[in-house]
Amino acid sequence: MARKNAPSRRYHPTNEPLWVRVTLILIGVAFMGLILVLPLVAVFTEALRQGIPGFVAALQTADAQSAIRLTLLVAAISVPLNVVFGIAASWAIAKFEFKGKAFLITLIDLPFSVSPVISGLVYVLLFGSGSLLGPFLKSYNIEILFAVPGIVLATIFVTFPFVARELIPLMQDQGSGDEEAAISLGASGWQTFFRVTLPNIKWGLLYGVLLCNARAMGEFGAVAVVSGKIRGQTTTMPLQVEMFYNEYQGTAAFALASLLALLALVTLVLKTALEWRFGDELAATGRGH
Repeated sequence: MARKNAPSRRYHPTNEPLWVRVTLILIGVAFMGLILVLPLVAVFTEALRQGIPGFVAALQTADAQSAIRLTLLVAAISVPLNVVFGIAASWAIAKFEFKGKAFLITLIDLPFSVSPVISGLVYVLLFGSGSLLGPFLKSYNIEILFAVPGIVLATIFVTFPFVARELIPLMQDQGSGDEEAAISLGASGWQTFFRVTLPNIKWGLLYGVLLCNARAMGEFGAVAVVSGKIRGQTTTMPLQVEMFYNEYQGTAAFALASLLALLALVTLVLKTALEWRFGDELAATGRGH
């Protein structure tokens, strides 16, 4: 009588030998340490090389203060505008069917596939001295390039996908049942939005705002093209870091860089917290539908 073949053991990642798992973990930890931890340690070490007084003095220089103020101003303008656009685009894409919907989604993803330097050059072609719009605007003393409006426009372009890309899948997953129920009960469009839609997307919206704000403050390529790097006027924090470094002002450069690094760390912590909170709410929403 032939012996029956023994059933094969189903493969599972945890069936790997201990030395394989330990090796993979060590490789992952070593890679993260080399790529993320060591650069951060180097930035803060250099920023504090002359102690706390030197660090504070570097941030109190006129150039550093101007760069910080301009960065905060640009973020304060571009992030709310992107929030309005992101909500409107997400609402249209998730709640309605219309011609050109796929094209709109492609346009939203465009900044992810185009170099920020290219986007800056596009604004130079639109508003430069040799363009059609540039001389016309200049005749009315409206400055776009090498001024705050150009920096804001470039920042908006590179950051506008973040809010929309967080809200579109969330709204699509939630559907339009809640809104239809609210309207059937007599709620107006604005009442439906503020009392039904907005509470349902609040965590995803905050998540998108965090990412948008971090990118707006850290953008370099597009801003470098349209700003002209005028000291004390059109230099944001990333641009000023480069200028300080090129002028061998190491403490000032790394002091500003450490502020950007702190922003990244705070964003990472808040992002993780929101992912945990948002994930629970999304699961509950899915069970509800």
